[in-house]
Amino acid sequence: MAKGKKAKEEVKIFHDAPAREQRIIETLETNYMPYAMSVIVSRAIPEIDGFKPSHRKLLYTMYKMGLLSGRLTKSANVVGSTMKLNPHGDAAIYETMVRLTEGHQALLHPFVESKGNFGRQYSRDMAYAASRYTEVKLGSICTEVFKDIDKNTIDMVDNYDGSLKEPTLLPVSFPNILVNPNQGIAVGMASNICSFNLSEICDAAIAVMKDPDCDLTEILKAPDFSTGGDVIYNRDLMTEIYKTGRGSIKVRGRYEYDKKSNCIDIYEIPYTTAVEAIIEKIVELIRAGKLKEISDVRDETDKMGLKITIDLKKGTDPEKFMTKLYKATPLQDSFGCNFNILVEGSPMVLGVSDILCEWLRFRKNCIKRSLRFDIDKKSDKLHLLRGLEKILLDIDKAVHIVRETEEDEMVVPNLMKGFDIDEIQAEFVAEIKLRNLNKEYILKKTEEIAALEKEIAELSATLSSNTKIERLIEKQLKEISKKFGTERKTGIIYEDEVVEISEEEEIPDYQVKLFRTKGNYIKKISLVSLRTSGEHKLKEDDEIIQEIECSNKCEVIFFSDSGDAYKIKANNIPDCKASQMGEFIPNLMGMGSSENTLGMVATEDFKGHLIFAFENGKMAKIPLKAYETKQNRKKLTNAFSLKSPTVKIIHILEDTDMVAMSSIGKALVFNTSVIAEKTTKNSQGVSVMTPKKGSVVSDLKLLGEAGIKNVSHYRTKNIPAKGAFLREDDTGYEQMSLLDE
Repeated sequence: MAKGKKAKEEVKIFHDAPAREQRIIETLETNYMPYAMSVIVSRAIPEIDGFKPSHRKLLYTMYKMGLLSGRLTKSANVVGSTMKLNPHGDAAIYETMVRLTEGHQALLHPFVESKGNFGRQYSRDMAYAASRYTEVKLGSICTEVFKDIDKNTIDMVDNYDGSLKEPTLLPVSFPNILVNPNQGIAVGMASNICSFNLSEICDAAIAVMKDPDCDLTEILKAPDFSTGGDVIYNRDLMTEIYKTGRGSIKVRGRYEYDKKSNCIDIYEIPYTTAVEAIIEKIVELIRAGKLKEISDVRDETDKMGLKITIDLKKGTDPEKFMTKLYKATPLQDSFGCNFNILVEGSPMVLGVSDILCEWLRFRKNCIKRSLRFDIDKKSDKLHLLRGLEKILLDIDKAVHIVRETEEDEMVVPNLMKGFDIDEIQAEFVAEIKLRNLNKEYILKKTEEIAALEKEIAELSATLSSNTKIERLIEKQLKEISKKFGTERKTGIIYEDEVVEISEEEEIPDYQVKLFRTKGNYIKKISLVSLRTSGEHKLKEDDEIIQEIECSNKCEVIFFSDSGDAYKIKANNIPDCKASQMGEFIPNLMGMGSSENTLGMVATEDFKGHLIFAFENGKMAKIPLKAYETKQNRKKLTNAFSLKSPTVKIIHILEDTDMVAMSSIGKALVFNTSVIAEKTTKNSQGVSVMTPKKGSVVSDLKLLGEAGIKNVSHYRTKNIPAKGAFLREDDTGYEQMSLLDE
């Protein structure tokens, strides 16, 4: 009861306490900044040894478990032991391990040998088996990762509960930071480091050690990825990445063409993508009608490795098809380089040369600490042997001192006094077994003194000489390159060798006819299909008001009564048959629900002019080039004037005779050369026909389509003009139209 009452009183006090206002800057400093720095320094950004804390804790645990040699052990065993250093859930630790295994194939030089299913780097959906089923041990390359770790080469710190010691860095004897890829997203910054070939990196490190300003592009050609593929090489771009640590590298997959089966087998893909992503994109393009060359695509990946098979239709050029596929799918992808690493706790974006310089500085420090450790150990041993050497002068005296000493604790002081040796030497002598108190044993031991003195002198000379330390590093790097180096997995294709297919080349080229109806429908019918087709299917009260013959590569422009123009490639208009309704233009072009189409133009080169005829008798002559854009803009605003309703829009390639007609039956024949060209698209133009009060211009036609017999009666040389009433013999002719064949 008492406890419950006390708890209630504490809650009351808490609620009654006045709320303290806290400034946002204080909140960021006290709450957010420590979190951000923790993520940057202790989680997401790799350090100069090439590891993040999670990797380092896992590998060090395996090292302490004795997994550098011996048999494989269950992954669950390693995960459980790692929790002593890494206070995270078992799933997170196991996922970290999976990426480091040879089975996952994410690294050029995996740190963990594995048995069982660990998924694949190139597959998004292939799940790895649970930790209770798989087995692991450290790979042979880890001998270089933990080289001399027991010789005080790196600092050791307490783990999270102070029960164990763990390394702040691992004394890797090769530039692992650039040999295996690393990616991390921190707070406000990220890191993305690509992998390089081990042998090339070792050679590059040696070159930088000798000359920090050397040209690395001569030694380090390009990144090397575990999934293979080909790097599209641009020397200037690569130089920039090596210098700044930032840039983008294009990588494409590899394929083989099976002529017998007429199929393509893709067996290597870019490191940054997955089999499923490539297949999904191909299927999407097939459904959109943009990859008509494919009859089937399937994933045939098995135990032998990755394989995507694409069956081609007859007559398909495989090289042109693959060029198209590289452009349209993740089969060609980019690796964005951001060489952000922690150097002594501070994040820095460094170029390759600078990273190698930092690693060399780190490695020199490791070697110096190792040399000091060896010197100290050998000096301690030498000190003991020199004490033993003094005993050699009178072994009997030593035995006599021990025998005559009554108390055990006085043995060491008496030996120190009798032979003029220190306490450590006396302790060593006192601990010698009785059977070893003979001249031969002591002579053998003291013979080591000269050898130890020589070794200590050599180690001291190396420690004090930067040149000798660099020679030692060079020797180690060459040995590592020879022992663990492999051939490049990723090939190099020079940028000028890459064949690019333009968008126009990809579009199938064949002649089509475009039909626009009064009800705002568009039909695109190939001429081949049109020859065998019957009557057009139209909605009730609908009719075809315009038709244009053009290429499937043309650009089609629709003019709306809103004053805007909408552009679309003809190949993006679905093919149809005369027996089909076609496409509703507002839906196809994304127009407003109330917009209506006034005209349609098709062009490949944007040559010629557009003639806009307005009800008030004015006409504008606008070059078609004014509607050409470098970007694939779909909508052009203020495409023509809205000051007076538009009667007709006609595309002409050169000046020609036209006929303007009014609502009261007047006609005016003129040549378009009398209309001055306007470069402003929404210009109202100039007055051409002066309609009588109460009438408007109702139509505009090419002279050849008007059916006028007595042309001179209606012709004018100067504008504006009123025109003349149509004579009976001119109106009696059957009017020609665009629909006549």
